[in-house]
Amino acid sequence: MAPTQNKQYPFWLGGAAASMAACCTHPLDYMRVRMQTSTAKVGFTSSVSAVVREGGFRALYTGLSASIFRQMTYSVVRLGAYDALKQTLSKQGKKKLGMGEMLVCASGAGALGGLAGNPADVILVRMITDPVKPPEQRVHYRNAAHGVYKLSTTDGPAALFRGLLPNTIRAVIMNSGQLVSYDVFKSILLGTIGLTDGMPVHMLSSALAGTVATTISAPADVVRSRVMNMAKGNEQSVVGMITESLRKEGPRFLFKGWLPAWIRLTPNTIFMFVFLEQLRGVVDFVRAKRDLQPGKLA
Repeated sequence: MAPTQNKQYPFWLGGAAASMAACCTHPLDYMRVRMQTSTAKVGFTSSVSAVVREGGFRALYTGLSASIFRQMTYSVVRLGAYDALKQTLSKQGKKKLGMGEMLVCASGAGALGGLAGNPADVILVRMITDPVKPPEQRVHYRNAAHGVYKLSTTDGPAALFRGLLPNTIRAVIMNSGQLVSYDVFKSILLGTIGLTDGMPVHMLSSALAGTVATTISAPADVVRSRVMNMAKGNEQSVVGMITESLRKEGPRFLFKGWLPAWIRLTPNTIFMFVFLEQLRGVVDFVRAKRDLQPGKLA
């Protein structure tokens, strides 16, 4: 990210990389949402065993279409906007951005991404939690497109933006923690420590960024999952839901599902940034090959 600050890439490139990463880590995302929306005190291993026992390994891929839909809305916007904002503030790479400026870029991009991806987030949460609901409350979405259509017709289009506030807050926090820390860790490894830009640096920077992002975004992540999972007629305000959860479960509920979230987000961050760096390499290769064609300047 840092060494390519003066280069511009297609806006959708980040979403493509994030979608590829989501296909690799969706089972962990599935377990994160299941644990966040459950009030039972069950560990990660026991939760995975229960899911596999009830529905087989295929159950861990429930909601995959919604996960890809989420990446092609939320991640396309947040990653594309982050690069665009950095290009603008750095005057097309002529100025090196400081930590504060990068945080502004990441926060703004995260807010836009949270807004764009909210419908996909609602559908994803509902598809993942559907199997554990009472039969009369199940929504039976066949895929993300069917979920958007059915939720819009039964609960109204506004239901697609349920939990928008906590989701946007979570997106701002997570985006800032993930993208800025990746840039910072990568700059430290390349500049201060003097490592060579390559796969090891990308993977180590991504792992550190994933840990930072998981920890600081955990409370907002739990709150938005629970708000999005509310059935029609049983809605609560965000404050009311937090108050009731604190009374019943204590402050630890805000970090419920941290382990699967960390296990999922860390490799997901690694996959995403590695895929993104490789896709950028492909774009650079195609551009160089195009520039070397007859009639073009080398």
